[in-house]
Amino acid sequence: MKTRGPLMFPVESNMAADADESQYFVREIERNDGCALKVKQCYLGDVGCVVWDAAIVLAKYLETSQFYEPSSGVNVWSGSSVLELGAGTGAVGLMAATLGAQVTVTDLEDLQSLLRVNIQDNQELIDHGSITAKVLKWGEDVSEFLPPPRYVLMADCIYYEQSIVPLVESLKLLCGPETCIICCYEQRTEGVNPEVERRFFELLQQNFNCEKIPSDKQDPEFSSPDIHILHIRRKAL
Repeated sequence: MKTRGPLMFPVESNMAADADESQYFVREIERNDGCALKVKQCYLGDVGCVVWDAAIVLAKYLETSQFYEPSSGVNVWSGSSVLELGAGTGAVGLMAATLGAQVTVTDLEDLQSLLRVNIQDNQELIDHGSITAKVLKWGEDVSEFLPPPRYVLMADCIYYEQSIVPLVESLKLLCGPETCIICCYEQRTEGVNPEVERRFFELLQQNFNCEKIPSDKQDPEFSSPDIHILHIRRKAL
């Protein structure tokens, strides 16, 4: 089944009760331990103001046993430096922070207030990790985000034609030889989307290798044939 928009997965959505928060509605993302991230979305705004399906798929992928298995003491995220690009609501970065990562979520200036609200609302779930929101415009200076993080997370960042070149440039500047980019995106077939995706990977593969993650390595419930997860690493010099 083809899916479009943030409606695919059955997660709870509530209208904010407080009059001061009437611009928001809440989407819950349940963690494997039964706790839930409560992520505010905006009724009005650009694409960054809602939780897209790819963000949920990626957030739940971070909890899979290859990364996080408390019963056997596995926690790849504990203490790892993580940078999320195009964070939007911050759902993916928040999941990483609750698992113990030291996270910086980044997006444009107009999304910083939403990021800060969601960080504040989920702070009680963050025991050993941390999360900070900062402005990062792709293609511009990245010096404050260096040295290179251990992980770069991207959910549904491949859709604006004009952003493809700056995005790849930022990845080249941000990523060291040990950095793993985990990219999750929904494959779309309308309009310019196929060409945008083709161009992105054409540029990316000049400097990076891509490994597609099979569905049996993803969360068994939160996955879709249309949504792809890739591990991307710099090519050896």
